[in-house]
Amino acid sequence: MGIVDRRKRQKEEVRAAILSTSWQMVKSEGWQALSIRKIAEAIEYSVPVIYDHFANKEAILFEFAKEGYRLLAAELEVAAAKHPAPEDQIRAMADAYWHFAFRNQEHYQLMFGIGMATCEVEKCMPEKAAFRDKLVAPILTLLENKPAATDSTSVCLKYHTLWSVMHGLVSIKMMGSSDVSDELNKIVLDDAVNGFIRNLKG
Repeated sequence: MGIVDRRKRQKEEVRAAILSTSWQMVKSEGWQALSIRKIAEAIEYSVPVIYDHFANKEAILFEFAKEGYRLLAAELEVAAAKHPAPEDQIRAMADAYWHFAFRNQEHYQLMFGIGMATCEVEKCMPEKAAFRDKLVAPILTLLENKPAATDSTSVCLKYHTLWSVMHGLVSIKMMGSSDVSDELNKIVLDDAVNGFIRNLKG
């Protein structure tokens, strides 16, 4: 192995160690506790070495957010593939979204803006656009018989309506700010999604 290849492999190994160590910190202490200094101490490298790979702590968290969107998009795709009817696809993806959020709370919090800078989705995080496209596909199918409703503004509105319902109910449960039981919270989600579907088809 040549010097260039060896240096490239070493750099990749250090980057992987930074991400692995950072994720363990996020899992055990929460994303707020993450710091460049603590990462450097944990992997026994100097702080400048960390900055050689990531501009700041937010850049590391951004990598985890992108990973979360990839994982979520994959789960939505699997859920939708089990059902030929678009309304059933929406219901299945809402269920998959709900369960993903509580199985992957650290990812979820990073994905949806907790402490993260906003950006133009397609330019900054194409993984988020892929997640959006999964939800939009069955919405478009149900709107095919409504030509006036398939313009980009209307489709965007429907997508944001669905996502707002899902994210809102997940956030309420995740933050412990609801007096209702977990079971009832999920029933509320199911009812809201069914109402959304009726509106699309009506």
